[in-house]
Amino acid sequence: MNNLGKNIAIWLVIGLVLMTVFNQFSRKQEASGQVAYSQFMADVEADRIASAEIEGNPIRGQIIKGKRNDGTAFSTLAPFDFRMVDTLIKHNVKFAAKAEEEPSFLMNLFINWFPMLLLIGVWVFFMRQMQGGGKGGAFSFGKSKARLLDEATNVITFADVAGCDEAKADVSEIVDYLRDPSKYQSLGGRMPRGILLVGPPGTGKTLLAKAIAGEAKVPFFSISGSDFVEMFVGVGAARVRDMFENAKKNAPCIIFIDEIDAVGRQRGAGMGGGNDEREQTLNQMLVEMDGFEGNSGIMVIAATNRPDVLDPALLRPGRFDRQVMVSLPDIRGREQILGVHMRKVPISNDVDAQVIARGTPGFSGADLANLVNEAVLFAARRVKRLVDMDDFESAKDKIMMGAERRTMVMSEEEKQNTAYHESGHAVVAKLLPKSDPVHKVTIIPRGRALGVTMQLPEADRYAYDRGYLMDRIAILFGGRIAEELFMNQMTTGASNDFERATSLARDMVTRYGMTDALGPMVYGENEGEVFLGRSVTTHKNMSEATMQQVDAEIRRIIDEQYGLARRLLEDNRDKVEAMTAALLEWETIDAEQIEDIMQGRTPKPPKALPVKPNSPNGDRPSGEAPATPVITTPATES
Repeated sequence: MNNLGKNIAIWLVIGLVLMTVFNQFSRKQEASGQVAYSQFMADVEADRIASAEIEGNPIRGQIIKGKRNDGTAFSTLAPFDFRMVDTLIKHNVKFAAKAEEEPSFLMNLFINWFPMLLLIGVWVFFMRQMQGGGKGGAFSFGKSKARLLDEATNVITFADVAGCDEAKADVSEIVDYLRDPSKYQSLGGRMPRGILLVGPPGTGKTLLAKAIAGEAKVPFFSISGSDFVEMFVGVGAARVRDMFENAKKNAPCIIFIDEIDAVGRQRGAGMGGGNDEREQTLNQMLVEMDGFEGNSGIMVIAATNRPDVLDPALLRPGRFDRQVMVSLPDIRGREQILGVHMRKVPISNDVDAQVIARGTPGFSGADLANLVNEAVLFAARRVKRLVDMDDFESAKDKIMMGAERRTMVMSEEEKQNTAYHESGHAVVAKLLPKSDPVHKVTIIPRGRALGVTMQLPEADRYAYDRGYLMDRIAILFGGRIAEELFMNQMTTGASNDFERATSLARDMVTRYGMTDALGPMVYGENEGEVFLGRSVTTHKNMSEATMQQVDAEIRRIIDEQYGLARRLLEDNRDKVEAMTAALLEWETIDAEQIEDIMQGRTPKPPKALPVKPNSPNGDRPSGEAPATPVITTPATES
């Protein structure tokens, strides 16, 4: 509305200026058609004037308009001449006098003062723009960019937040304090100065902060950490001051700073000097949160997924009194989040949110929202009125594995090698006791992978024992060993398997203390980042002999698990052959078919067997492929 008013005012000024120019132009045109007064009097005396009309005041001048005997019109400006009337009567000229209309006082005032008022108004307008009265003014850099959400505009409550019950419980008493502070103040308590929401991306930290403001029904100032810093020195600190001044006027209120690590990193970090713009902004924020002046009624809520890089002075009690962990949701939390997002979607009766939640371990709230949206897109693409379970399965496969590469051409030999590779992973995974159940195996290329072996955990895992990690290493080697045993060749498709297996073995030796030879001790070098306030130099804390022993332990673990996987595949050749044949025929097999193969039974055909096109270019129909953890065969790895 402000921009609209400014535009209307500017166009009105332009219109008035154009009208003034046109009036002046028309007056000049009119003046160019006049005759001299002397010529007029000569024509009267020569009896060439038929009629005349006199307008105006004799003292200030009169305008005479009339016609000659030949019918032509004329006009002239007459000075004060008391003989003109007698002359007109003497020569029989018909004339009439028209009284001059006196302009009103307001009209005179407007005519005389309008140009001056216009110039003053234009000058004031541009001065306000330069001083920050308008958006983006030359002096408006120090103004806070925080957006205010009041009770009417913020309609988000705790009912819109799911999957983080512990975090909601931690902040619920903050809401109670904002609603009724006297209950706590009577006992000598004070409101926490700040709450730091910590958690992985997409877990709902920003949504939880909005819900706190919505439940407490207080003003909510929202700003990002990157909005404080500009190209000019001192702008960040000025914006912090302005933000807290605005918050004091609306207290009690909440200030929410998203991604606070943009300005809250440790001071003195990096190779440059310590007096940079970001540190000035941080210093001002420290003073405003807990300095000489009190900020009663203002609560600062910040969110970050990098609490390890924040300055210690920012994290002390009195500034951020609480750190609330907003972690990835468990299976029950994922089911609740799916319920929130499914309320806005027409869902079929066969959709089971609990099954979807079990098949999406490690998904955040944002991932689950994207899953529901992708399922809706699949249903719309298939011209359905309701979103069913098949759409959710397709959406889950696309998110976890990538889109199917339908046009990718593979030779029969490469396709057979991929089938043996994935069968090797699956058979080893089914035979080892501590591995996750195999959910699906496919040789349809997805994303960067030529094939996928999908393992689905029965429950969310928060810690991994030594046996589980050893089995994971053996499963990773199953693909290469199957290529050697059944195809008598080695391909580059196992390179990512080797990287992951070596990384797991190295972590078991150097970080987890899972070897008897080296014991429970961390072996490694200083890997601190200099730009996170860590040491510039790296320090080796291992001798050459210890490094050789670490390498020997890593080699021992890899060789043991490689040999274990090889023995399992050699003893179960028939199962690998049967699984490979099923993959070559159907391209995707599920857990039920895999179990039939491992029990020596003939696998049942898929419920909806895809019809393979008989095209010579090797195009294949779409198949299924699910969740995590996954073992893939990269398309191009060396």
